[in-house]
Amino acid sequence: MLREFFRTIRAMYRLMAWNLLFSVLFAALGTFSTAYGLAIPGSTFGQPNFYTYFELDQQGEPGFSRTATYLALLNGVNAAGAVLGCAFTAWFADKKGRKLTILIGGAVLAAGGALNAGSLSITQFVVGRAIAGIGSRMLAAVVPIYQGEIAPPEIRGAMMGTTGVMYACGYAAAGWLGFGCWHISATSPHADAAWRGPLAFQCVTPLILCIAGVWFIPESPRWFLSQGKRNQALQNFIHLRALSDDPDHVRVKAEFILLEQQYEADRGLSRRGRFEIFKGKANGRRLAITALTMFGSQFLGVYVIAGYGPVIYGKLRLKGHMPLLLNACWATLCIPGNLISAAIVDRVGRTTLLVFGSTACLVCLIFECALTVQYLDSENRSGRIAAASFLWVYVVFWSLCVDGTQFTYVSEIWPNHLRAQGTSWALACFFVGSVITSVALPIAMEHIKGLAYNILIVPSFVYIIFIIVLFPETRGLSLEEISTLFDDTKTIGKYLWNKMRGTTTSETSNDEGRSEHDTEESAHKPSEDSIEMSEYESIRSELRDGYIVVDPSKATMR
Repeated sequence: MLREFFRTIRAMYRLMAWNLLFSVLFAALGTFSTAYGLAIPGSTFGQPNFYTYFELDQQGEPGFSRTATYLALLNGVNAAGAVLGCAFTAWFADKKGRKLTILIGGAVLAAGGALNAGSLSITQFVVGRAIAGIGSRMLAAVVPIYQGEIAPPEIRGAMMGTTGVMYACGYAAAGWLGFGCWHISATSPHADAAWRGPLAFQCVTPLILCIAGVWFIPESPRWFLSQGKRNQALQNFIHLRALSDDPDHVRVKAEFILLEQQYEADRGLSRRGRFEIFKGKANGRRLAITALTMFGSQFLGVYVIAGYGPVIYGKLRLKGHMPLLLNACWATLCIPGNLISAAIVDRVGRTTLLVFGSTACLVCLIFECALTVQYLDSENRSGRIAAASFLWVYVVFWSLCVDGTQFTYVSEIWPNHLRAQGTSWALACFFVGSVITSVALPIAMEHIKGLAYNILIVPSFVYIIFIIVLFPETRGLSLEEISTLFDDTKTIGKYLWNKMRGTTTSETSNDEGRSEHDTEESAHKPSEDSIEMSEYESIRSELRDGYIVVDPSKATMR
C-alpha cells in the first residue's frame, strides 16, 4: 500500500497544474460545508443546554422517547430537503453551469445555518434544518461533478478523493467545536452559545464559497463545450491544465480536441431530455449501479454513527463530556484514512476498495451488534468499552476504502451530458437511504436496543454481493473512455474512432442508399470493432504524451 501511495504522489506531481489544484481544493469547501452540516447534529444533540432550552428530556429521563422522535424528525426533514436539493441540481447544473450551482448552494446553506443558530422554537429549528438540507446537498451533488470534469484521468480519483477528505474535516470540525462548547455552564448567561455557536459556524465556509467563488472558481470546460462555447472552454481548459514542461500546451490542446469530438458524438447520437437518464439499457445499468452504491452505503451506517455518536456512547453509559470527546476523535480519525484513500484509489481501483472496505465495515457492525446486545444493560465495563471500540475499528476501514471512493465512482460512470443528472440521482439515493437509517435506527434502539443494528447488517451483506457482481472498474480511464464499459458507448466509441480515422458516421453506421459495389468495398475497410485494445492504448498514450500532430486551426483559440 505504501508503494502505491508514493507512486500516486509522483504521478500527481508530474501532472499537477497549480491552478487545477487550487480550483479543486477551493471547490472542496462546499464538501466541507456539507459534511459540517451533516455532523453538527451529533454535537448539538450532545449539548445539555440544547435540551434545556427547548424543554426536551435528556438521555435516561422518562420522556426521552419523545425527544428521540424529535431528533429523528430533525434528521428526517434535513434528508428530505436533501432530495429537493439534488433534484434542483440535476436541472440547474446543466442549465446554468457548475459554478453558479456551487455559489447558490453555498448561499442557501448559509441561510439555513443562520436560521438554526437563531431559532427561538423547535419549529424554527426544523425549518432551518430543511433549508440547510437543500443547500448542503446542492453542494454535495455539484462539487464532485466539477472536480471530476476538470481533473486529468490519471489522478482523477485523487482529485475527487478530496471529497472524502473534506467530509472527514467537516465532521472533525463539528465534533471538536461541539466538545469545546460543552464546557459552557448551563447556569451561564451565555448558555445558549453551547449549541448556537457551532450552528452559526455552519454559515462561515458557505459564505466564503459563494462570495470568493465568483473569482476563484472557473467554470467547467466540459460544461462550456456542452453549451457550444468552444473558445471559453479551451481558455478554461488551458488555464486549469497547463503544465510547465509543455509551454505550447500541445498535450492540453490535443486532449481538448478529443473532448470536442466526444461532445459532437453526444449531440449527434443522443438528444437531451428531461428524463433521459431513465431511458435505454445502458443508462438503466448506470441508474442501478448509482442507486446501489449510494443507497447501499447508507446501510453501512456511518452517518447514523456520526450523527448519533454521543447518543450511542451515552447508551453505553459513557457520561459527561466523554461522548462528545470520543465523537470528535472518531471523526478526526477519518482524515488520515481519506488522505491515504485519495492517494491509492487510482492504483488499487474503485471496486476493490469498495468491496474490501464494505466487508470490513460489515464485520465491525456484526461485532458491535453482538456486544451491544450482550453488555448494554450489564455492569460489565470492559464489555461496554469493547462495544465502543468496534466503532473505531469501523471508521478506519470506512475512511480508508469507502468514504471518498463512492463519490468518485458514481460521478465518473455517467456520460458528459448526463453527469449532473446522474450524480444528483446518486445523492438523492444517498439521502433517501439516510432518511431510512437516521429515522429508523434511533427509534429502534429505544425499543430493541442492540438488535437495531440488524437494520444495517442484512442490507449491507446484499450490498457487497451487488458490488462484486455488477460494478465495473473505472481506474485509469478518462471520463470519455469510461463510456466504453457500457453497452451504448460502442456507438459513441464508433463515432470517435471514425472521426479519428477521417470517416463519417454515415459511412459506417448507415447502409441505406448504398450500391452493391459500395457495400462490397466497405467490407474490406477496417472496422473499429477489429481494433485491438493495445492499439487503442497506444493511440491514447500518444495523445497524452503530445506526439499526435494537432491541427493548428483546432489547437489554437480564435
